[in-house]
Amino acid sequence: MTRIIVVGGGAGGLELATKLGRTLGRKGRAQVTLVDRKASHLWKPLLHEVATGSMDAGVDALSYRAHAKNHHFDFQMGSLKEIDRENKVIKLAELHDEHNELLMPERNLDYDILVMAIGSTSNDFNTPGVKDNCIFLDSPEQAHRFRTEMNNHFLKLHANKELKTVDIAIVGAGATGVELSAELHNAVAELRTYGFGDLDSSRLNVNLIEAGERILPALPPRISSAAHSELTKLGVNVRTMTMVTKADSTGLTTKDGEHIPAHIMVWAAGIKAPDFMKDIAGLETNRINQLVVKPTLQTTRDDDIYAIGDLASCVQEDGSFVPPRAQAAHQMASRCFSNIVAKITNREQKPYIYSDHGSLVSLSRFSTVGSLMGNLTKGSMMVEGRIARIVYISLYRMHLVALHGVFKTGLMMLVGRINRVLRPNLKLH
Repeated sequence: MTRIIVVGGGAGGLELATKLGRTLGRKGRAQVTLVDRKASHLWKPLLHEVATGSMDAGVDALSYRAHAKNHHFDFQMGSLKEIDRENKVIKLAELHDEHNELLMPERNLDYDILVMAIGSTSNDFNTPGVKDNCIFLDSPEQAHRFRTEMNNHFLKLHANKELKTVDIAIVGAGATGVELSAELHNAVAELRTYGFGDLDSSRLNVNLIEAGERILPALPPRISSAAHSELTKLGVNVRTMTMVTKADSTGLTTKDGEHIPAHIMVWAAGIKAPDFMKDIAGLETNRINQLVVKPTLQTTRDDDIYAIGDLASCVQEDGSFVPPRAQAAHQMASRCFSNIVAKITNREQKPYIYSDHGSLVSLSRFSTVGSLMGNLTKGSMMVEGRIARIVYISLYRMHLVALHGVFKTGLMMLVGRINRVLRPNLKLH
């Protein structure tokens, strides 16, 4: 029986393990194992909503162990320590609890096919003080930390009339930075209805800082401009062409020597693969530690190891690289699944071709802007408002369908509607 290990339970890794389990695992054609250092999965594009309390991770997170049981694969909790390509073994590090007590010793897992899907982390570009003073919004734990600090500062503001504003600085005006900026204003509006009647947008000072000449640089200029306009209307101070050179406990310092005071600082200015991936097991990596892959998503130096999602450096026919987006991870998971099945059955593997279906950015309940790509539009079509919001939400629904199927996703949508009546609009505890 073929032993397949998927390391990383993000959007791509979990979808792939689910698909492999449903088809190969259920029929006994392969032993499928998912490895992740966390016990549960949360769709990464929603972390800004967890950070502001608009989403309750305790309700929406998915248990890997329960999901594995339902979809015919095994789950192993642990962190990858090393890959032994010669003996086809991965080593998982010791697992400790919060009191540093040993939960599980080092373990070795044998594989025939290994898929690396551990995603990315924030890239601070070695900017002094950032690691110690900024929140990196790339995990549920960081999102919880942000929400705790935000709520604490709002409490201080509510109790101390001498305090004028809560100052929040967000570095990086990609999708995460832009969506978080808007969601903060939604959080303030909601808090007013929960006993914070003296709070309003004028007491929230959000600086969105971007080193480039416009926000959302990966999107067409007209969408960037529409989002810029919406954020300005909300009261967000959008600062482009502003490079941060230092962070300390009081705020950020720019290249021009200006000091931007901040109670809470978020760094969302770029991504890289985790540092331990650099040249792991002699595999080819690039300058941001991504694994370099062939068009079939196999690593360049080992055909039995695949990489998908943000971890994969995949070049397209036109010379461009596949962008680190959830839709790319979703597509890579599907292609990797087909190629693994082809490999097992000695058929030809096909190249992965990125299909850009457009990009949408949610400005909380205020607006949604973006572009849709497709044959119908013969290029790109700019969308905003209610239609864009429906499409934005449908991207998450597609992820849920890939994990649970249509019927169960429908039930989850129904429960979500009921919870909107039963639960507060913000997570307040």
